[in-house]
Amino acid sequence: MQSSLLSFIAGMEQAGRNVIRAGVVIAFLWIGGLKFFTYEAEGIVPFVANSPIMSFFYNDPAAYKKHVNKEGELFQKNHIWHTGNGTYPFSRGLGVYLIVVAVLVALYRVWPTPSMIASILVFLMTAVTLFFLVTPPESWVPNLGDADWGFPFLSGRGRLVLKDTVIMGGAIITMSESAAIYLDRHQKK
Repeated sequence: MQSSLLSFIAGMEQAGRNVIRAGVVIAFLWIGGLKFFTYEAEGIVPFVANSPIMSFFYNDPAAYKKHVNKEGELFQKNHIWHTGNGTYPFSRGLGVYLIVVAVLVALYRVWPTPSMIASILVFLMTAVTLFFLVTPPESWVPNLGDADWGFPFLSGRGRLVLKDTVIMGGAIITMSESAAIYLDRHQKK
């Protein structure tokens, strides 16, 4: 019994690859779709505003802390500020990017080369996202009186960013599979 169970588990590698690919596709489709909604667009502002390579997308990244809405909250004056800041167009553009990448990763059997390129873009995007553990102060629990604050205590936003290490590994698997399909098809010609 033990040997058959171990054999079964040992044979699950392809199932794991399929789940990884599906996870990347579903996460990017879902999160990409959410980028078209106000709360999600406003939720990424601390990351973009504090990023040395992305803050230029906003008109006034330094002033974001004065215009924070909690998820589900809408203060019209903050919404007006975000409109002028470029928060919503940036988020929608990012949403389109995420959806296109997800579709290409999903179509690896049909278009292995574009799928491989999309997986490389996922890998690069997760590398940029992991940098958000360093740039915005919102990635760490603030000092509000508890003894547990700052490094290594990740806030909700920090925990959200940390999961990108898993997606980065998934991108390596999906790009590798796409490249293998491409090579297999071209070696048969």
